[in-house]
Amino acid sequence: MSNETFLIPIRQNNDLSDVALNELRMDLDEHPLNQRKYTELAYLPGNSRKYSLNSVKTIESPLRHKKILFLGSSVTFGFGALGESFVDYLWKKDGIDAIKDAENGTTLVDQDTSYHGDSYVARFKEELKEDKPDMLVLQLSTNDANTNQKLGKISSDDTFDTQTIIGSIEYIINEAHKKWDCPILIYTNPYFESNLYEQMVDSTLELAKKWGVQVLDLYHNSEFKKQDSLYMADEIHPTRAGYLEKWMPLFEEQLNNLLLKK
Repeated sequence: MSNETFLIPIRQNNDLSDVALNELRMDLDEHPLNQRKYTELAYLPGNSRKYSLNSVKTIESPLRHKKILFLGSSVTFGFGALGESFVDYLWKKDGIDAIKDAENGTTLVDQDTSYHGDSYVARFKEELKEDKPDMLVLQLSTNDANTNQKLGKISSDDTFDTQTIIGSIEYIINEAHKKWDCPILIYTNPYFESNLYEQMVDSTLELAKKWGVQVLDLYHNSEFKKQDSLYMADEIHPTRAGYLEKWMPLFEEQLNNLLLKK
């Protein structure tokens, strides 16, 4: 089935936004086998029409017109939510100028997954030519843990090994500081069974002290453990309901706090 034909019932039944429609088109061009997965996701109660991006009302928000760059993988993309993640809800409700650079399956570590140059590091180097944003939001990718990438160590100088997780994070932070000098927020996934991801979270909390960046630590947040199936498509990916009702309020609070400090 062609991607366009495949997307018609999802658009109608789930009230899929134009933004998400375009994102799913691009994802399916790279990952055609995801048709089956999106079909399953469309039937989840947490992805029903009542939680669609189209249903969200725009408010008068202090975040309006704040230019925020989001760099991540499937959780930033909204894989479990038909392409509508917390980024899109922030755009619709709070009126942020969102730049959503998210590719499913990609890692912080500078390696190729779906295509050449799709890692966080490579995309930061090649694609992110933006004028100074008000903030950079960086996802601590679960893919690095699931593919057993090398953790690495916190650098004692200005050399960063982008073949390691920590080195890649430090490289992006250092370059963003030099390029934009804007606040940086790193967010983690909620708890899931992974010794390596736990080490990644702990290392990120240490990096935050070194670099003066903020961390939205969902991993240790008890409210995000053992969540109802309404909110999670699987142990990694939230549904639309999860993003809208649980994730977005925390991001709104964190972004407001950081941007009001400027």
